[in-house]
Amino acid sequence: MRVLVISPNFQLVKNRNKCVYQEHALKLKGINLVLSLKKKYLCTPIVKLKYTFMKSYETVFILTPVLSEDQAKEAVKKFESEIKSFGAKLQHSESWGLKKLAYPIQKKSTGFYFLFEFEAENNVVADMELLMKRDERVLRFLTVKMDADHLSYAESRRQKSKKAEKAEA
Repeated sequence: MRVLVISPNFQLVKNRNKCVYQEHALKLKGINLVLSLKKKYLCTPIVKLKYTFMKSYETVFILTPVLSEDQAKEAVKKFESEIKSFGAKLQHSESWGLKKLAYPIQKKSTGFYFLFEFEAENNVVADMELLMKRDERVLRFLTVKMDADHLSYAESRRQKSKKAEKAEA
């Protein structure tokens, strides 16, 4: 039982999410007064606001080398649109190109590497990973939650890549 004190003379008793009002007797100069609290004003439900915080994630995935570069880019665009449709904000997308794998996966020794950095809720990551598991073009994927140090490193890595692109042009 939870008791909320509204004023020194009145109490509102909450019992198992049901509001019960109590009548209190007051003695003022020898006169007995019975006061009651009105149920409709004091027992209205309080709506708690649910705050959802977007967390930063990084996903690296490998596409099968059987695809042409156009097909790989099309698959990446599909994943980008799916991430956005789940309500996530895509911060950065990067293609690492065709690289040799450390060990053979599904009898393949190379693969197209891609990186996504995005902000999302927890359930979005599970939905995206399920989508990647079902897609036969994806050999492997890994999603990591980014902490403050990881975010600063990723930002500095992006700045360095921008400077390198400007120097080449």
